[in-house]
Amino acid sequence: MSGVHPSRKAYVEDEEGEMIDFGNVPNDHDYAIPSTARAGIAPEKASAILLQMERKKRVAAIPVPTDDGRVRTKLREIGEPITLFGEGPGDRRDRLRELLYQNHHDVGILDGMGSRDIDMGDVPNTPHSSDEIGGDDEEEFYTHGPTELLESRRNIARYSLPRASARIEKQKLEAKVPLQKHIKHRRAIKEHLSFYQVLGSQIAGERPLSIARFSPDSNIIAAGNWSGSIQLLRVPHLEKSTQLYGHSDRVGGISWHPSSTIDLSPAASNLASGGGDGKVHLWSLTQDTPIATLSGHSARVARVEHHPSGRFLASASYDTSWRLWDIETQKELLLQEGHSREVYSVAFQGDGALIASGGLDSIGRVWDMRTGRTIMVLDGHIREITGLAWHPDCYRVASSSGDASVKIWDLRMVRCTATIGAHKKLVSDIRFFSGNSNISSEMSSSGTYFVTSGFDGEVKIHSSDDWSFIKGLSAHSGNVTSVDISNDGRFIVSSGHDRTCKLWAREDIEL
Repeated sequence: MSGVHPSRKAYVEDEEGEMIDFGNVPNDHDYAIPSTARAGIAPEKASAILLQMERKKRVAAIPVPTDDGRVRTKLREIGEPITLFGEGPGDRRDRLRELLYQNHHDVGILDGMGSRDIDMGDVPNTPHSSDEIGGDDEEEFYTHGPTELLESRRNIARYSLPRASARIEKQKLEAKVPLQKHIKHRRAIKEHLSFYQVLGSQIAGERPLSIARFSPDSNIIAAGNWSGSIQLLRVPHLEKSTQLYGHSDRVGGISWHPSSTIDLSPAASNLASGGGDGKVHLWSLTQDTPIATLSGHSARVARVEHHPSGRFLASASYDTSWRLWDIETQKELLLQEGHSREVYSVAFQGDGALIASGGLDSIGRVWDMRTGRTIMVLDGHIREITGLAWHPDCYRVASSSGDASVKIWDLRMVRCTATIGAHKKLVSDIRFFSGNSNISSEMSSSGTYFVTSGFDGEVKIHSSDDWSFIKGLSAHSGNVTSVDISNDGRFIVSSGHDRTCKLWAREDIEL
């Protein structure tokens, strides 16, 4: 009996009338790929499509500066208009790529250079020999930096080395604590966190909120929204305080000075913010307008972050770069390239020696602030990196992504050590607890847990021991855009597209 349904017998070519078991079907490697004519595409049309794809690929591979001023300079050098009507910085960079591709001399240089980055300002106007343009594709290249940058690197080294030494000594002492005592302490923390629930909610803007951050003393929340303003809220009742006006587009990043609300003068720069207008504003606590503006980015500023010393500020931008600023002099110290697409997040290590950056290219990088070198590439996410957070042990960094996961990267092992399915949708933010908590007076709670927010409308608490899930917090009616933990460990704050800031704590908390 054949075993083939009668309706399908017409499609079965069985010359001998016997069936072949699927596992015994021979592998045939001598097959021919159908011609384009048989596939329904004319040969000349297929050839044109392939040529066009190859051309686009070669054009996209041409390295051009991300700084708009350097792009204009290069256009002027090759005798082209520096700008066209209605042309933006991104369009101008694309036009420069096209012009360089069309220019036979420049294409020749690119063919010899391969994929190695070059400084467009140093491209010569005379032909090179093959010996001059050859070389290792992995060769490092350097750009000149100002004297202020060199001095800042020295200051960062002087600041970070003693902190690293003190941290290592503390970790050595903690390593001597009996294991059973560690386990008991971590269990107490998990039990404490499992009773968190929503404590209060406050509408903090006329448009969706993009970010919310606690002040260092845990008594103020700064919430930025899409209208460009920042609302200050008092903890724990979320009373509205000052509203700050300065950005003409959405507020993307907010960062408190490490000494703000503790021993820093209210008239000094206590708060920094980045906006969709490409500007970074510095704010005091005595007025509702910026006390200074840091200009240089040519596109939206997605995140800002203070250096632990409080002297420097980093900003991540959609112009594919992140920059380092001196807050005291309000000067740009460094324009760092390295991402192929928009840079969305930056985070300083606790010691202040390293900084991590993550972009919409799904790649993260860890930079040594003392030398300017990339010491590790965080390559593993399949979608954009939306957040970065350093563990207080300073050798692990966590990244959140649009692929709904969180990855833990170990700098000592130089690899990803854990992947956590944190949310059902995009993970919008991630923060480790790095303050001091009174859960246990014998041992520190710093670094024992972290929180994430997601576009599935939830805030989640995770353990740092085994990266397990502890508690889910649901109260937002839409996407949750950010999350933060107070330094005293008593509160969690989240912001969302429902225009609210929500405060989370234990039900039995003493206010």
